[in-house]
Amino acid sequence: MEYQVFDTTLRDGGQREGISYSVADKLAVAKLLDEFGVGFIEGGWPGAMPKDTEFFQRARTELDLKNAVLVAFGATRKANTRVEEDPQVKALLDAETPVVCVVAKSDIRHVERALRTTGDENLAMVRDTVRHLVANGRRAFVDCEHFFDGFRFDPEYTASVVRTAIDAGAERVVMCDTNGGMLPSMVTKAITEVVERTGVSADLLGIHCQNDTSCAVANTVAAVEAGVKHFQCTANGYGERPGNADLFATVSNIQLKLGLQVLPDGCLEKATRVSSALAEIANIAPDTHQAYVGAAAFAHKAGLHASAIKVDPLLYNHVDPSVVGNDMRILVTEMAGRASIELKSRELGIDLAGRPDTLTTVTQRVKDLEAGGWSFEAADASFELLVRDELLDGKLARPFSLESYRVQVEHREDGAVVSEATVKVRVRGERVIATAEGNGPVNALDEALRAALSQHYPQLKNFELTDFKVRILEGSHGTNAITRVLLETGDGDRDWTTVGVHENIVEASWVALVDALTYGLAE
Repeated sequence: MEYQVFDTTLRDGGQREGISYSVADKLAVAKLLDEFGVGFIEGGWPGAMPKDTEFFQRARTELDLKNAVLVAFGATRKANTRVEEDPQVKALLDAETPVVCVVAKSDIRHVERALRTTGDENLAMVRDTVRHLVANGRRAFVDCEHFFDGFRFDPEYTASVVRTAIDAGAERVVMCDTNGGMLPSMVTKAITEVVERTGVSADLLGIHCQNDTSCAVANTVAAVEAGVKHFQCTANGYGERPGNADLFATVSNIQLKLGLQVLPDGCLEKATRVSSALAEIANIAPDTHQAYVGAAAFAHKAGLHASAIKVDPLLYNHVDPSVVGNDMRILVTEMAGRASIELKSRELGIDLAGRPDTLTTVTQRVKDLEAGGWSFEAADASFELLVRDELLDGKLARPFSLESYRVQVEHREDGAVVSEATVKVRVRGERVIATAEGNGPVNALDEALRAALSQHYPQLKNFELTDFKVRILEGSHGTNAITRVLLETGDGDRDWTTVGVHENIVEASWVALVDALTYGLAE
């Protein structure tokens, strides 16, 4: 692609308050970002963060990226240290990513006060690190931290950092609005002046914007309009303080408004689904009013809007919602997303295009369930089971039927807390009762159910519950609130996610658990 879409959700986005990605989360996020079509996925800081080091190790065997390449992030060599002897630079090479992005100081005030070194030594740090990375076969990007603030204070020094990085072999030098204080006109003016002062073409520059003025997306678009062809974003704008430029809004604006192809064909229409799935992994409620991909992005109340929409939907929509995988809604009638459901079903290998009645029923079921707190955006397995059940007129085969289950939690005198579960099920005509202990009620239920089914389904020994997320739904409060549970399960070859919703957290977990086993055992 002529334009470089660089995602830093796993690094910069992970600095958002309340986000803490596990390694499994990071791998799942990377898969979704690759599916969306970004060109670069910055995975983290190997060497400095043990979790990031493990991510890059596992990524070599567990990720099969189709569109993106992985990027390791780090810093230039330390002051007065040989680049070959800098352990952090060595860790960047050990990550074995084809691209490395290093952050460099570009504001002379930060060089002198934070690094406590000279401007010349800082330039040498940039030069040595980039040359070393290139000599070792890596593509090198340089993030110029505090670029815009530094350029306004001492334009010649900041420009010298850009020239030094390019001359050393950097593929892109990224102008970072680290403090997030710029406005679009300021960004445009700075880029024009940088190009004139350095002689470096704008297409060798990149842009990275924080959102402290709520202008991160606008600033990024302004940079692209000024000739920049590398831009950095995070999914849903996650990031430190108010966040970063939102990947989905930025890409949509550039591709739909400027007419510039920045994603592979067929990827932009996945925006809404991928945005919601990434929100679930981050365990953050999706922003319903998020541009392009929010549930309310194309929602209209009755009245003039509704009347006009009957004539031409585009009269009140700035784009066709389907181009980003979203759907228009009339709030009084709660129109369901038939197009999104048809598209998602097709991705799962189920073609509903020739089954309009089934599509209508599935859409209605999803709408009714979502009104009760369900969400299928990150729970493909539960959604697929729902669709297949509808295609079979409610006769989807289940590996067992429940008679009853019971869970008890015992707090013992020695302080130990033990959960015990008993399940009574029918498996292939046989009544089976099994009891098991676990380190929590859900784990105990999982163990008891596996014990009951193992003789009939020996493949269960390969199933592993790899993640468990709980969310209290908006509008419900206290210990009797409605709870949504997401379970991720794997068998060594694949992973799948299921969802359950109920006022009782154990029942919500049970529903998700039953779907997980049903999906995994399906032939």
